[in-house]
This record gives sequence, structure tokens and C-alpha cells, in this order.
Amino acid sequence: MSPDPIAETVASLMPKAKAELTELVAFKSVADFAQFPKSESEAAAGWVADALRAEGFEDVALLDTPDGTQSVYGFLPGPEGAPTVLLYAHYDVQPPLDEAAWATPPFELTERDGRWYGRGSADCKGGVIMHLLALRALKANGGVPVSVKVIAEGSEEQGTGGLERYAEDHPELLAADTIVIGDAGNFRVGLPTVTSTLRGMTLVRASVDTLEGNLHSGQFGGAAPDALAALVRALDSLRAEDGSTTVDGLTSDTVWDGLRYEEADFRRDAKVLDGVELIGEGSVADRIWARPAVTVLGIDCPPVVGATPSVQASARALISLRVPPGVDAAEATKLLRAHLEAHTPWGARMRTEQVGQGQPFRADTTSPAYAAMAEAMGEAYPGEEMQYAGQGGSIPLCNTLSTLYPRAEILLIGLSEPEAQIHAVNESVSPQELERLSVAEALFLRKYAAS
Repeated sequence: MSPDPIAETVASLMPKAKAELTELVAFKSVADFAQFPKSESEAAAGWVADALRAEGFEDVALLDTPDGTQSVYGFLPGPEGAPTVLLYAHYDVQPPLDEAAWATPPFELTERDGRWYGRGSADCKGGVIMHLLALRALKANGGVPVSVKVIAEGSEEQGTGGLERYAEDHPELLAADTIVIGDAGNFRVGLPTVTSTLRGMTLVRASVDTLEGNLHSGQFGGAAPDALAALVRALDSLRAEDGSTTVDGLTSDTVWDGLRYEEADFRRDAKVLDGVELIGEGSVADRIWARPAVTVLGIDCPPVVGATPSVQASARALISLRVPPGVDAAEATKLLRAHLEAHTPWGARMRTEQVGQGQPFRADTTSPAYAAMAEAMGEAYPGEEMQYAGQGGSIPLCNTLSTLYPRAEILLIGLSEPEAQIHAVNESVSPQELERLSVAEALFLRKYAAS
């Protein structure tokens, strides 16, 4: 059998893809302008806009979204009467965390052991490159058979909802027959996977006050109420003895009925230390895809270095609650806040504030677009059948788009397989996955146009 021309074209474009990803990774586009200059994000947005113009996109624009960031939009008209497909990715990235812990500089794409390392290489600057590769392969082999809209978000990692609110105010802008979200990942390298569910999320800031000011722990400790200890008690109430999330009134016994995730595989993927137990009950898939999960993201209190012998008058924490499909994120937020207030000891003053929220998502996997993607994935990954998996993370835009465009089919694919270690140090992308998924997306667009 002769090689598929789409696959051959993508393979020939991989050196250019690496060079472009190197340029894109170099931008320190963290959408937290207290940590990184806004100019870095603006430069990354400009790079994406220039790339779209170079591919013949029309109406390319930098959209100023309500959270102070920019999303990049472009439109590529297709044949008369062809369906419209929206391709999504985001160019903003998580902070690099401890740069000294990276084996190579986080904002320099570096090849090592067959992978390309750098912040955003998989999540989700690699997704931008994936879309470009797919479109280039089609243009070189008869043309793009659909009309294409591209939207590259500038603040997805911050959860500040800028693009969601912009889309709600301009509902015609992103209207499409099918939407491909390039911000998910295969269950394993080499196993083609579409993500069919996403957990939503809520972020709550909890503040505890007990005293007018800090007190000497020798003179007052033992009777003076310690705000930090009160906060720790309240946070501890969010977990059962086995580590399961326990928010009063929140269901936590849903069962996942799709792809299995073996505990040994999860321990390896999560790099759990020997002898440390996993938390929660039920299967791993139940715990990470179908049930709520609380995480304390940070605590404001004195650091160990420089700490004084004081009873703390105030303390606060940022708490994330992942919300499974079937649960309303707004209701979950109310339950979380009520739980914290009810479980704060000693009459300490607990104040809670919602600082972020996104609804969970469940896709309709019976649609024609899913059939086209399954066929395309099977060709791009010979001998493998497309799998359906959940994802514990959140992409709030999915729910915004499904609400605005209820007839649109939404598919989630991407480069964030377990080895990518997104959000962690030493994030990387598999160039083989980038190549195969670009082929799959190109084939999908062709098959979807013909369906």
C-alpha cells in the first residue's frame, strides 16, 4: 500500500513545526501579569496572528477579552456550502514553577530522549502547531474542504473566563457546525483517544480570623485561638479518612463506565512514591473522572524560615474543587462554602469568596463528527481503535460553546498524554504524537466534509 499523502506531507513539515514551536515556547506567556510581563503574552498572541495570516486566514484579529488578555481569531473560508469547523487551542501557559528543577530551561524547546521539552510544548502551544500542520497538509493535498475558524485563547490556565464572556457577548463569532478542542490528550502515547467528559471546577478563597493581632505563643498559647490551626481543621474536614472528598451535600459515589485506568499505571503516571497509598475509594477512573476532588492549592501563613513563636491571628487558603459531569458548579460552590463555614472550629471567623468557576462537560459521542474522527484516528494510528476517556481537568469554554451552539458537535483531542507532565516541571511533547494527531485532524476534516 502506498503511503498516505497527508501523512507524508505532515512528516515533511515536522522540522518546520519544531522550529515554530521553539519560537512559540520562548514567549513567557503566563497570563498572570503580577508574575510575568503582559508584553510576553501580547507577543505570543501576535505570533499566532501572524501564523494565521501566513496561511491565508481572513479577519484575523486580536480580541481584547474582559479579563485583560487577548484571544486570537481567524477565518479561512472553504468551498461553497461546506460546514464550518472551529479549531481551539490556547497560547497561555502555566508558570514554570521551580525553574531550577527543570533539566533544561523551561522557555527553550529542547530535544531530549525523543521528546521536546518546554513549558507549553504540550499544553497548549503544541495544540496551535497541530492545527497549523493539519491545515497545511490539506492545502498541499487538494485544499481545505471545510470553512475553518481558529480561536487561540490567552488566559485558559488562569480560569478568569475572558474568552467565555467575550463569546457570550459576540455569539456569532465562534458559531460552527463542529468544534475541535485541541487541549486534551491521548490516554497513552500511541493510543488514539477522544475526551468525552471534563470535570468542572470552582476556586474558593477561605480566610480565618481569630485575634486582633499575633500573640506570643509562650504567653498566650494554649488558650488563644490559633487562626492557622482553625484553618487546618476546616481544610481537613474536606476529606474522609481514606482521602475521599467529603463536602456536605455533594454526591461522591458516581461510577465511570468507560476506559479503565489500572492503579499500577496511574501510580507510574503520577510518579507516586514507593509505599505511599493512593487516596479515595472506587476505581481510579471513578476518582479522577467521575467524582468531585478537592485540592488545597495554597496557604498564606508564615514560612518556616524566619517564623517567630507566635499564635497566628489570621490565615487563608485557596481551595480548588473539581466538579464531575452531572453536578452544577454553582451549586457545588455553595456547598463548599457552606461546608467550610460549618466546619470551622472555636467560633473562628471564616470568610469565603469565590474566585473562579467552570461547569463540567459531557459530549455526545453518537454524532457524525465522532464517527468521522474514529475513522481518521484509525488511519493515523494503524491497528488502534479510538478510545473514549474522561479528563479530570476543566475547560470551562466547552460549556460556554455547548450552550451558545447546542447543535454543534464538540470533540476534544490533544497532546497532553501522561508522559507530557503538563503543569509540572519538565513538561514535554512527543513529536510522534504531534505528527500523528495532525494527520488525524487533517483526515477528520476531510471525512467530516464528505459525511
